[in-house]
Amino acid sequence: MIKLYNTLTKRNEELIPINGNIVKMYTCGPTVYYLPHIGNMRAYIFMDTLRRVIKYNGYEIDGVMNITDVGHLTSDADDGEDKMEKSAKRENKTPYEIAEYYTNIFFKDLEMLNIDIPEHITKATEYIPQMIEFIKKLEAKGYTYIIDDGVYFDVSKFQNYGQLSNKSLEDVGIGRVEENTSKKHPFDFALWKFVPESHIMKWDSPWGVGCPGWHIECSAMSGDILGDHFDIHTGGIDHLPIHHENEIAQNDCAFGHKVVEMWLHNEFVLVDGGKMSKSLNNIYTLTQLKEMGYEPLAYKFFCLNTNYTKKINFTFDAIKSAQISLNNLRKLVLEHKNGNYKISSEKITNYKSKFLEAINDNLNTPLAIGILFDMLKSEEKSIDVYNLAIDFDRVFGLKLSEIQQEKNTFIDIPDDILEMAKQRWNAKLNKDWKTADLLRDEIVKKGYKILDSKDGYEVVK
Repeated sequence: MIKLYNTLTKRNEELIPINGNIVKMYTCGPTVYYLPHIGNMRAYIFMDTLRRVIKYNGYEIDGVMNITDVGHLTSDADDGEDKMEKSAKRENKTPYEIAEYYTNIFFKDLEMLNIDIPEHITKATEYIPQMIEFIKKLEAKGYTYIIDDGVYFDVSKFQNYGQLSNKSLEDVGIGRVEENTSKKHPFDFALWKFVPESHIMKWDSPWGVGCPGWHIECSAMSGDILGDHFDIHTGGIDHLPIHHENEIAQNDCAFGHKVVEMWLHNEFVLVDGGKMSKSLNNIYTLTQLKEMGYEPLAYKFFCLNTNYTKKINFTFDAIKSAQISLNNLRKLVLEHKNGNYKISSEKITNYKSKFLEAINDNLNTPLAIGILFDMLKSEEKSIDVYNLAIDFDRVFGLKLSEIQQEKNTFIDIPDDILEMAKQRWNAKLNKDWKTADLLRDEIVKKGYKILDSKDGYEVVK
């Protein structure tokens, strides 16, 4: 059985699909106003792994991921500048052009990471009528009120508000700045925001011209496609205290019962032990990593080596190590491809049982990767081992079945390049930095790159 950490109940729980063999799942997608960075992409690597584990266990998935192409505000509260319009002004484009441009980049990044894309991709701009209907449902049940700048949800009328993030309506926080003092409670949130005539993205509604609040879109989309009761909702941990808390309030009040059974959240990606920040110039994209010589799949492999519920620290030493380990994994897999040794069915069953136990224990991919390496290293060269490794890769999504020896530059490195790399390493050990740099430059000129790690180096094309 699959056990997953439910953020709502704060414990591991067995996944028991509501609809027989079909798991219904919603994933919070990106707001497409800027380039997606590696921190953003961890959420979709997590989504990918979860989908793959569910399928590996024989279930089907009915999945939804939204694209927020309506500009919610720069603050997760209801103040600040519209993200889409801010980006449009910066790049001298319309918000719709901005949305299309960054949506395309986002899906190219998913492709580079070999992400299993959900069955339904929903754009917020295509669901405005459903959002309006959802707000009308809440209004009819008495959960809303109107003030000068919009239609708001009254959190005091939902007795379970705060159950996800453990916040209390009595404890609104110290130093919280509320630009909108007309709200009944600081936690009340906008369902529909009135906008000025100059605002580009706006729609007619029963309450006036405006645009939807950020939180309402996910409730409207999930309700429209998955219905009023589904299995899993995923997203980054940053969505937990406000966005997902507000989704629960909207959902449960609109339908009169608990809508989502399990809430799953992935933790942050740190950079050099700290937060990613434009001011620190430490926000990286997959394309930037690729230009530095690191494969997007190496970043995926890096993420898979830490459980999704734990923070992960990105450093260039770490991504170098991940690239080297991924290359070594490929070598080991290839060595078994043409092996003639026959391993017993008992061994195969044992490896598969251990692997299944690992991935079904809240997606314990670090342990699962260890089981794969142990099998590849300890068994005689066997096509049976190769086939089982490919089977395990249904969960990792590292494209191990696509490796072909003649196309892998990490296998066939010319002797003169290897010799120069060895000389450079010795120069580094002797702290002869000048010689090491000269040799590195010569290797680069010849079309190769050296990836250093704490324990050695790897030469790649």
